[in-house]
Amino acid sequence: MFSLISAGVAPGVALLSYFYLKDEYEAEPLSFVLRMFFFGVLLVFPIMFIQYVLAEENIISSPAAEAFLSAALLEEFVKWFIIYFFVYDHDEFDEPYDGIVYSASVSLGFATLENILYLLANGVETAVARALLPVSSHALFAVIMGFYFGKAKFAGRKRRYYLWASFLLPFFLHGIYDWILLAKKQWGYYMGPFMLALWWVALRKVKQAKGCARCQVTPSAKAVVQKVELP
Repeated sequence: MFSLISAGVAPGVALLSYFYLKDEYEAEPLSFVLRMFFFGVLLVFPIMFIQYVLAEENIISSPAAEAFLSAALLEEFVKWFIIYFFVYDHDEFDEPYDGIVYSASVSLGFATLENILYLLANGVETAVARALLPVSSHALFAVIMGFYFGKAKFAGRKRRYYLWASFLLPFFLHGIYDWILLAKKQWGYYMGPFMLALWWVALRKVKQAKGCARCQVTPSAKAVVQKVELP
């Protein structure tokens, strides 16, 4: 049991630590980051219940509908909702890269509990595949969501455009991911290039957000600069 839970927790914690430590300018309060992580954990139960009802009532009748509606739309909207209403206007969201940190926190909280439940049902031998695909994909969708949340908060005139992008792009990519798994018999041939492209896009967004953070000088950063400049 301990090995299963450890294998289920490790990928999410490792990825969250990676994105958290990438924040070079003003690290976010760990307590707030963990709070968002546990928000993500709690999302698993209502989402699983809704997906169960949709399946039992035969509301979802095709792989495309299951991929884009039952999985992608439901999961990405609920994550987006949590970030928008609990993080977007928070004082700690004070630089563009913070959107990535908090979106990753919520998404990886969700992915971690989902991963634990899957491993308990299917065994620890599936742990590597789960880490490389579902857990990683949730993190990468979150990076894209968080990047556009950061753009929406600090870009000014295109706020509404970036808010729409913060939801629609992760939803679309998540839908494609699940559609490949559900609709393609030899899904591995499609999933490999898709995941490589997703990693490339997400890491590029991380770099761009960090570049934006250099231009976004916070009050604490100003204080540090002034202190260094004093003789």
